Amino acid sequence: MYSRLILVSIVSALAGPVVLAQDKTAPTVNELVAKNVAAKGGADALRALQSVRFTGKMLLNEGQIQLAYLETKKRPGEVRSEVTLQGMTAVQAYDGAQGWKISPFQGRKDPEKMSADDTKSLMEDAEIDGPLVDWKAKGSSVEYLGTEDVDGTLAHKLKVVRKNGDVVFVYLDPDAFLEIRSVTQRVEQGAQVEVETDLGDYEKIAGVFLPFSIEAGRKGAPDKQKIVIDKAEPNITVDDAIFKFPTSK
Repeated sequence: MYSRLILVSIVSALAGPVVLAQDKTAPTVNELVAKNVAAKGGADALRALQSVRFTGKMLLNEGQIQLAYLETKKRPGEVRSEVTLQGMTAVQAYDGAQGWKISPFQGRKDPEKMSADDTKSLMEDAEIDGPLVDWKAKGSSVEYLGTEDVDGTLAHKLKVVRKNGDVVFVYLDPDAFLEIRSVTQRVEQGAQVEVETDLGDYEKIAGVFLPFSIEAGRKGAPDKQKIVIDKAEPNITVDDAIFKFPTSK
């Protein structure tokens, strides 16, 4: 992501024409979003994917800890994820209005409602399409910031400002136009949080390309959690009750 300045005088002398050339050839936001939608399978295929269930594993501590992983998403914006280890299952869910969790690994076996700040990440996870698709309808704004090196790939960088003010930088592969990285900036409990997510191993499910490798963590952190998807089941019947906060009987 970093470049060295070489031959400063030559670069400075050529800066004018280089900038002009880039301006003439730079893609627009609409062009990049259209290519992203097409790369994912097209608008019709995306709309037809109403729900999906992912099964796989979550790797922590550089793979030394492995948990069973299950995530279910359903339109218009519901999600539930479960991670299981040694008979204990942690749950995080969002029903479109309220987020909640069960955290047995922290000694909390009863469901707890999540704060609005803590729910932000679940609202993003609930998106089957990602932040670029239908961004205008979502009330977001998008700006093209040029290209940036992502682990050796000169990716297109887009800045998305969501309706709630959160910012996500989306990096598109220059050839496939699929997301290879996102960096989300949000305020949680009064503090600025920056989360970096790398996406890869895309597979076509019900006509839509979805990432089967997701590695995420605080930007700059030495270790990130990695999710490896083994199976994705599209358009399954899902009871909305699994997303809602459990009520005592």
